[in-house]
Amino acid sequence: MKKHSVLAWSMVVALGGFLFGFDTAVISGAEKSIQQFWNLSAFAHGLTISIALIGTVIGSLVGSRPSDYFGRKNTLYFVAAAYLLSSLGTAMADNWYIFLAFRFLGGLGVGISSVTAPIYISEVSPAHRRGRLVGLFQFNVVLGILISYLSNYLLSQGGEASWRWMLGVQAFPSIIFLVLIYFIPESPRWLILKRGAYDKALEILRIINPLNCNEELAAIRKSGQDMQQNKSSDGLFSGKYKTPVILAILFAFFNQVSGINAIIYYAPRIFEMAGLGAHSSLLSTVGIGMVNFIFTLLAINIIDKVGRKTLMFIGSIGLIISLGLVAFAFLGGSSSGFEIPIYVMLFIAFFAFSQGAVIWVFISEIFPNQVRAKGQTLGSSTHWVMAALIAFCFPYLAESFGGANIFFFFSAMMVLQLVFVWKMMPETKGKSLEQIGENVVLMH
Repeated sequence: MKKHSVLAWSMVVALGGFLFGFDTAVISGAEKSIQQFWNLSAFAHGLTISIALIGTVIGSLVGSRPSDYFGRKNTLYFVAAAYLLSSLGTAMADNWYIFLAFRFLGGLGVGISSVTAPIYISEVSPAHRRGRLVGLFQFNVVLGILISYLSNYLLSQGGEASWRWMLGVQAFPSIIFLVLIYFIPESPRWLILKRGAYDKALEILRIINPLNCNEELAAIRKSGQDMQQNKSSDGLFSGKYKTPVILAILFAFFNQVSGINAIIYYAPRIFEMAGLGAHSSLLSTVGIGMVNFIFTLLAINIIDKVGRKTLMFIGSIGLIISLGLVAFAFLGGSSSGFEIPIYVMLFIAFFAFSQGAVIWVFISEIFPNQVRAKGQTLGSSTHWVMAALIAFCFPYLAESFGGANIFFFFSAMMVLQLVFVWKMMPETKGKSLEQIGENVVLMH
């Protein structure tokens, strides 16, 4: 029963990932209708698509502050409320500026969620199950993307107002998330390190790790005492945490220069570039969502067995090949409209199996307790700044340089990622957060 309690807590918090994925991808089905509804210029249209990403960047930059000050649980209440208000506000907006404001609010929710949810799950998970449990967050992200694509396809037949239903339907899972947060406990590590609530934390640790709860409490208290003694060097960029900082930045950077968000946001347009009709393009995005879902599910079931580094090694090789195939297909002119979608889905499979499943697990693990929220903020904000840049620039670059050159660039970046995984990335499976934090800081 206690084992299932930790799983239940993780599943509740991972609902934030579902809303993260849904909110991120739902705009792809509505963007053309929105452009026509308000007769938007190219610049205004680009701003409409990227405003949520701007909110996400800001949310990810400030996410550690409420998470550290108010607690992981209370911050998740704000995230749920932001998703709910955003979905209702965008669906009912009769003014473009109001629409932008509510999309921005949804972006804030995504950004703060990408910091707080993985931290919470990593802090309540036993070491031998942490990869799978934190992986639930990414699993729910891709489930949210899949459901949003499917929802968009089904609702696209609803006439001129179908885009409002596409955006508004998110209110239902948002309400469920808001209610369920009430039933989860606060992170025991936050209770110990930020509030000194040792008895309350021990009760939660007994559920998480009944055999070694006292030892775990002592280890967390010790890391807190070390933090107090070394306050002068506690800054994330003090030099002491140079290695985890570099690892988080590079990991998040490579995640986005794979081209994943360009494909998620602009999949229908990419498929139309490949020669598919508009209806077939929208349906093909459902295929992307399905592949993403299946391979993420596979990855989170084996991540604690084979390790984070092995998944990344296999995935990097697959990404190089699949992106190269997309580029060559654009270069030679696709003989059939479905050649490029098949290669894109191959890319999605390798991405979901590696980067997609590993990123939030790895970044939530590598920082010591005293700077974990700040470190997660760094990794998350790097990820979202890169996502915003690529999403904003992709239409212009694709038009200027052509699909082939864009995808050759993404493939070359994955060659660099392979070198990073081989030479720099440590393995973190099966170790406590305190052990990982200490070992990574000592790496050179």
